[in-house]
Amino acid sequence: MEVRNRIVTTRKEIDEFPVESDFEVKCEDFVVLVKSGSDDIIVRNLYVSIDPYQINRMKSFSSTHKTTDLTTPILPSLDALGVGEVLASGNPEFKEGDIVIGITHWAEYSVVKAHTNLLRKLETLGFPLTHHLGILGFSGLTAYAGLFEVAKIKEGETVFVSAASGSVGSLVGQFAKLHGCYVVGCAGSDQKVTLLKEKFGFDNAFNYKQEKDLTATLEK
Repeated sequence: MEVRNRIVTTRKEIDEFPVESDFEVKCEDFVVLVKSGSDDIIVRNLYVSIDPYQINRMKSFSSTHKTTDLTTPILPSLDALGVGEVLASGNPEFKEGDIVIGITHWAEYSVVKAHTNLLRKLETLGFPLTHHLGILGFSGLTAYAGLFEVAKIKEGETVFVSAASGSVGSLVGQFAKLHGCYVVGCAGSDQKVTLLKEKFGFDNAFNYKQEKDLTATLEK
């Protein structure tokens, strides 16, 4: 079967705040067929996650490029944690129709190398597929591990969350509230501060851009 594959790519390295004109959608012919002897897996992407770490990977230089394979530059093709459906497989562990999660691409169709161990079958546990890219994905696991495994917070403590309106920070604040903590967050706009207090349930929040002395602000 041959299809048209739409792929999101970058036009150039992005060292400033990304804008729509930095990206373009390309269309390519794509054959949904695994060659004989290959263990490739062809996935139709259903959802992909756009995460903060990808910003650094779009830059011409970032110190994170030297850390792991997952933080090396990815231009012009973009990869991401994605949920998809297997359309064809040369690997006996995956069959057509399986719902999987792993590193795919900003595209409708992706070829995943089975030997990289970046793909696994997804047990949905009754949750929507999108939850596995958010609260049950990178952001949720980072928030949970940082709060309970590293910080080891206790009920009744005060928790301060920086960048609190982001995908990780917003979850840290909500987890801490559920654990019985007093939660304060900071964000970069009044609109985000309102979001923290009125939607995410933070006890208090402030716009750090309007504060001259962050230490004094936190002591309040």
